[in-house]
Amino acid sequence: MERTVFYPDKMYTYIRGYASGAEMTQTLKALSFAREKHEGQMRKGGEPYIIHPLTMACNALSIGIKEDNIIATILLHDVCEDCGISLEELPVNDIVRRGVELMTFRVMEGETKEIARNRYYNELLENREASITKLIDRCHNVSCMAGAFSKEKLKAYIEETRQYILPLLRKVKQKYPEEANALFVLKYHIVSVVDSIDATIQIYEKN
Repeated sequence: MERTVFYPDKMYTYIRGYASGAEMTQTLKALSFAREKHEGQMRKGGEPYIIHPLTMACNALSIGIKEDNIIATILLHDVCEDCGISLEELPVNDIVRRGVELMTFRVMEGETKEIARNRYYNELLENREASITKLIDRCHNVSCMAGAFSKEKLKAYIEETRQYILPLLRKVKQKYPEEANALFVLKYHIVSVVDSIDATIQIYEKN
């Protein structure tokens, strides 16, 4: 039985058509580069990796986030970390490169993981492209985690989402009030999925 919901070729064609019509030059460059570099990679759930950034980009466009630099950042946000590509190799402007750079979590020398995570989220907040990309990234990841994560990983991801992502979302809304409608949709989806999975886990643990 066919269970595929998202078709990468159709999403790719849609994004390319939209970006061409809107003269989104950074998005067009990022789109072809992301598909090339993610070729052959798979997600934990077993689907082609490119479905992840393509779905994120389609999600962003559907809720009214249509800035060229943001969509390009979305499409490239995992390329450096997962494909061994340097920032300098990205075929985009410095704004997009910076957004991609900030999306990559690193523990620096002398930092604990907790300190590194606090630094990471604080830096995200100061960058429009990275902060919005992070929220859309988490929105898609929580949608896929039930079939890909162990119970322990699910619980940890839910805790991280509540501790870091939802506060980030509130701060982004204050910093960029013009994105309030889109951020409401993201919050609604993230909270609904996280709360539903958490409740299901608790029910199974009690039985």
